[in-house]
Amino acid sequence: MILIDLAVRNLRRHAVRSVLALVGIVIGVIALASLGILGASLSLLIGGLVSDVSDTILVTPHVAASSGDPFDPRTALASSLSDKDVALIEKAAGQNRVIPMIRTSKRFRADDASGYVTVYALRADDIPSLLAKEAGRYPAPASPGVMVGSLLADEFDLHVGSRIEFGNESVRVTGIAAERGMGIDIYPDYAVIVTEDRYAGQNYGMVVVKVRDSADIGEVKAAIDGQVNRRKEKVDVLDSREVLQIYYETRDAISFFLLGIGAVSLAVASVSILNVMIISVAERRREIGLMRSIGAQRHEVLVMFLYESLALGVAGSITGGVASALVGYYAAAAASEFFGGFGAPGGPAAPGAVVAGYIIVGMAFGIVASVLAGLYPAWKAATLNPIEALRYE
Repeated sequence: MILIDLAVRNLRRHAVRSVLALVGIVIGVIALASLGILGASLSLLIGGLVSDVSDTILVTPHVAASSGDPFDPRTALASSLSDKDVALIEKAAGQNRVIPMIRTSKRFRADDASGYVTVYALRADDIPSLLAKEAGRYPAPASPGVMVGSLLADEFDLHVGSRIEFGNESVRVTGIAAERGMGIDIYPDYAVIVTEDRYAGQNYGMVVVKVRDSADIGEVKAAIDGQVNRRKEKVDVLDSREVLQIYYETRDAISFFLLGIGAVSLAVASVSILNVMIISVAERRREIGLMRSIGAQRHEVLVMFLYESLALGVAGSITGGVASALVGYYAAAAASEFFGGFGAPGGPAAPGAVVAGYIIVGMAFGIVASVLAGLYPAWKAATLNPIEALRYE
């Protein structure tokens, strides 16, 4: 107990130096824990953006950019899929639903606000299979009405029956699509959805294949590739598994990067404690010599200095743990608000167990780093020659 009292007394005697070292540990724990929480939140938010694509195959025209040849003259040409290409895809897809669509942009105006908006043109009977309806009705074939995405409707205060300027004409909103989020196929929340009659004779920009059984995705993808690209490479075929793989790699990279930043911050803080402890040993050589001369053992001197670094680590880790809960919460909330614009679920994404886990890990690392930083100075103090220490001025 007396060793703990001596350690605490020394920390109080050099309060400013101790507080500075404490602040380093606090910052390190906050960085490690809060960045871990942020990384977990970002992973879940990104997962929310791609979670609806597990049954999807996307077929797009093959262009020179896909082959990596920047001098291919096809890069200057508009790429599209013809009705013949769609027929081949339908033949290869079998009983799975094939949804060709045209993607373009048009001038949009609602009241005093204007700009350009993404437009998806689909066959009328395909729209319900791709989009859920929030209000109103789906656009009918040859109908002048349009459907708008939920976020676009919210931003411009649109409702069923509203009239907007779309392209060079005034049209009525017949329906509002339910919020869907971003997928590999389309992102309709800020878009206008119309029937393909408006673009009669125009080729398609992409084809979405909805596979009934996700276990068949590989087989269907291979069938489409073999059917359409039999003579030459005309289309690129992307399946949802590849997107999910990109997601997992992105998630791991984000988590590793953010945790790495936090670990570096904690390492810098431990260097600060190492410096404080070395200075403390140098200033207390006479005290150490006196303790050894009256019977203190080397391991007792070692333990006394380790108590000092442990006290700094515990105090800094507890303070940093509490602060990181707040910092991590607001960082996750900010990320959630940003990704919410892309259709991710709102609110801080990381669950309580994950938050608590990262805080505990951050605090544990803070304590361990502090003790490790104090090992060398404590060993140096324990191995001092008592006679030489007493003569130190």
